[in-house]
Amino acid sequence: MGDDGGTTYGGKRRIPRCMSTQHPDNVNSPFFVQDTVLGGEDEIQEAYYVFSHLGCDEQMWDCEGKEVDNFVVKKLLTKYEHFFREKVLGEDVFLTLRVPNPTVERGEAKILLETLESIPRSYDAARLFYNRDVPPVFEVILPMTASSKSIDRIYRYYSDFVVGKQHRPFSEGDITIAEWIGEFKPERINVIPLFEDHERMLRASVIVKEYLRDKRVEYQRVFLARSDPAMNYGMISALLLNKIALLDLHELSLNLGVEIFPIIGIGSAPFRGGFNPRTTHRVSREYPSVATYTLQSSFKYDYPPEEVRQAVSSLRDKVLGPPQEVDRERCLEIVERYSQRYRQQVSALAPVINRLAKYVPSRRKRKLHIGLFGYSREMDGVSLPRAITFTASLYSLGLPPELLGLDALNPADVDFLKTVYLNFEDDLRDALQFFNPGSLKLLPPDLSSSLTRMELPVDYRVNLEHQAITDYILGTLERVELRGLVRTRPAFVQRLIEDGQGPPGKAQEKEKAASGARPKEVSSEAANPSLEPC
Repeated sequence: MGDDGGTTYGGKRRIPRCMSTQHPDNVNSPFFVQDTVLGGEDEIQEAYYVFSHLGCDEQMWDCEGKEVDNFVVKKLLTKYEHFFREKVLGEDVFLTLRVPNPTVERGEAKILLETLESIPRSYDAARLFYNRDVPPVFEVILPMTASSKSIDRIYRYYSDFVVGKQHRPFSEGDITIAEWIGEFKPERINVIPLFEDHERMLRASVIVKEYLRDKRVEYQRVFLARSDPAMNYGMISALLLNKIALLDLHELSLNLGVEIFPIIGIGSAPFRGGFNPRTTHRVSREYPSVATYTLQSSFKYDYPPEEVRQAVSSLRDKVLGPPQEVDRERCLEIVERYSQRYRQQVSALAPVINRLAKYVPSRRKRKLHIGLFGYSREMDGVSLPRAITFTASLYSLGLPPELLGLDALNPADVDFLKTVYLNFEDDLRDALQFFNPGSLKLLPPDLSSSLTRMELPVDYRVNLEHQAITDYILGTLERVELRGLVRTRPAFVQRLIEDGQGPPGKAQEKEKAASGARPKEVSSEAANPSLEPC
């Protein structure tokens, strides 16, 4: 364990615990922005804020689906010099780039090359700043990883082409590129595969083993998705696939003698992982071998800053343990049956989900780009919005996505799940308080009847305020154009337990006054955006 949290490997590199990400699942905007939509320079300031005020030790910088700022390192070091003199970027806090996958995202393929070319330039900026060699960026995340080849291509493109070209002369007898413009460093980067679909999550250990076969590495980080698998296969399938993958990666680590540090990508609603400042103990107990957790926007901005800081501190103090042993065959039998039912119900709901989705307000400036099923996703030939908007739309209907597919489970399945899915009852209880039985009429009779008859495995208390609003949405769905209706609070029931916390915007105003960070002047409306119907 490092002195300030995280795992130190061989005394050389501290593995971060808390990876701040740019996933836009928040209700409230941070106090330092003038608009409800973050982008551009706001995300530079966000990186500084999560390091300096929340205590996060890693920021994922998304280079896919938006205008890319390849000068982020230079801007951080020059704009926040006082902080980065004390906390060295690349040693104490980390910036990790998420790059496009050129095999899948053909329209953004060349952004990958631009991003990799920026790494030596960032190294030069850090060397000038610190007066010593320190790589501020040395890891990249490859989304939608499907094979060892796809990981290896990025690794080799960087070492053989981005860095390798420095030794080539312009012509016979002329100087080399390095002699002309200087050395290219770092010589190597680490590539972190992100596994997001059923097949590749089950083959994650096989793919990583193939990738490492011809490499001598000190450690390997592996990223497992939790949110997108839930959208594609249902909440229970997503959790079981993660448990199997974590166990497989642990066994691979023991066999190879190489430390493997898992990252898990989780969001705030139970459907997307149930991870917020009030559930960190639950989630870390669910995934004891996970080294790094993603802190998405809701985690950071929908709770009082002091509560977020305490949660971050507890995560950074976490001691890693072995993954939970699971019955692989039994898990996969449930996944197959449950996910089939889930996908039937989602396909039936797709038209109304898509109708509401266009009214869910944006929180980040992003361009539409292609993902596993397309970002708009496509399932069984049906287009769907991205996972956050998908989840918000279903909550706005009073039909939490956690409920879908449950009618495929028998009592023996439920008993088994309670032993494997440790937070099964708590997560369902958190979600079902937002269930409006009237929403079942949106499903065809043959799909809704079994849900209507099903005896839910937990007791729950209905959130009456949410039910009243969803009654109104359901009642007007067929009669009027929705306009801005889904800008109301239920569209963003990502922060599921709000008892007595008070308006997050007010807490962030106090943070602004106490931080000394000199953020931009903002109006009270921007600091605490209205969540009323518009």
